[in-house]
Amino acid sequence: MNPGRSTGHHRVPLLRAILDLLFPPRCVSCGAGGNWLCDACIDQVVFFEPPWPTLVDELWPLQAVRCAAHLSGPLRKAIHHFKYGGLRDLGAILGQILTDCWDADPLPVQVIVPVPLHPQRERERGYNQSMLLAHELAQHTGLPVAEGVLLRVQSTPPQVGLNASERAANVRNAFRCRTEDLRGKRVLLLDDVLTTGATARSCARALMKGKASAVWGLVLAHD
Repeated sequence: MNPGRSTGHHRVPLLRAILDLLFPPRCVSCGAGGNWLCDACIDQVVFFEPPWPTLVDELWPLQAVRCAAHLSGPLRKAIHHFKYGGLRDLGAILGQILTDCWDADPLPVQVIVPVPLHPQRERERGYNQSMLLAHELAQHTGLPVAEGVLLRVQSTPPQVGLNASERAANVRNAFRCRTEDLRGKRVLLLDDVLTTGATARSCARALMKGKASAVWGLVLAHD
């Protein structure tokens, strides 16, 4: 038994509970107390229903991309705070939106691969929001998360504000597979937002070069 490890494991939820008492969560959309995204604001989220937006032709070599909800209203605000405001606790709520989408029609995949951040950007942010969402989905599905296999090897400018062709050029060679651990695997590529699909397509090409047998996408929100 490792006492130090056990103590550290229990310290995190205790610290979270203390912080919640001192600084109670307030909805990032409407300001209501009690949670980082309240039930009333979740009810305003525009969820997609089957058939989900897939954009298959535009996103080859992806088999398909499923999007859980539209990037608007409270969900847009929540994702902004999740990515740029340091509110990693939103991962559980946003992850539930993904798992609901998954439960409606599970995809035939074997492993989850989150879209990676460049190491410098991840250090600045403190976490990779797609990785947090991947682990939320993994807890629900039992699928493993492949960490450190797909790498972002170029520190590209943010995609915000770029048109479709600029986005594609920006991330064309930004990703690669470090190993062939995914050889023969059916991969679920997971990200928070899909706009033109340039990032997803670039990731899928890298995964196929890494010998994955097929790549599907699951995205929290479609802009």
